[in-house]
Amino acid sequence: MELKDLRYFTEVVSYGSFTKAAVNTFVSQPTLSKSIKKLEAELKVELFERSTRKLVLTDAGEIVYQQAMKMISATNELTTLLDDLKNLPTGAIKIGIPPLIGTLFFPTIALNFGKIYDEISLELIELGAKRIEQLVDEGKVDVGIIVLPTNSDKFHIYPYIREDFMVYTSTNHPLAKKNIVKLEELKDEHFILFNREFALHHLIIQQCKEAGFNPNIAYESSQWDLIAELVTAQLGITLLPKSIYKKMDQKVIKAIPLHTPPIWELGIIAKKDRYQSYAVRTLIRFLTEQP
Repeated sequence: MELKDLRYFTEVVSYGSFTKAAVNTFVSQPTLSKSIKKLEAELKVELFERSTRKLVLTDAGEIVYQQAMKMISATNELTTLLDDLKNLPTGAIKIGIPPLIGTLFFPTIALNFGKIYDEISLELIELGAKRIEQLVDEGKVDVGIIVLPTNSDKFHIYPYIREDFMVYTSTNHPLAKKNIVKLEELKDEHFILFNREFALHHLIIQQCKEAGFNPNIAYESSQWDLIAELVTAQLGITLLPKSIYKKMDQKVIKAIPLHTPPIWELGIIAKKDRYQSYAVRTLIRFLTEQP
């Protein structure tokens, strides 16, 4: 049994299909299929249910997947531990960041960090906060920057940024004439939100419910700039953190402060009970020491 075959197997499981795994790992689909069949022959079990269109693990497949993840993690840590004997901040770090957070902060992080630690490369993984948490938990991403709260039993959590939410409307919207808005005043508005994969989606719904109403969601998107375009087209309003306003066309979108606004609290997370390389520790220290 080769480690390469186990890696291919875990990638197929992670991406949910042979096709997606082939595209993202730059390995041909026939190579992946051959590797899985070889693994099944060696272990004398079937790893996937062949009777379903959707890729589903068998009971044996689930056991092999869990153990394969442990073996791969241990192998990765072996290389990292040996590198750390030199106490040099080198290598590559996978950093998971939701798209909005990435838009606002990653360019500055990459620029300033790269100036000091040019031997460390940062690989950006842009997905929703919930998916980032899962990947950090599985050891596939080294560090995540997500919307808090999160599971403190699983992760080391380092405070990063706190910001107020604001209401964003078209400059032609009646709300644009106001200097401040209470959240309960928005109960009859159409909301444009990030989709359900994003922590902001659930955070805004929760805040609206605490204000006494369920938001009327007109549109959902995974892209902040599309949300801004829909607001500009007067198809609804949105709630977003204050700092995103500098990325918007302020001639057509108005940002209005909220009375007792919800807080956008970001944190840096790393998996507990997992070895952190010198490079990862250097990045975390860099992020937490920034003014």
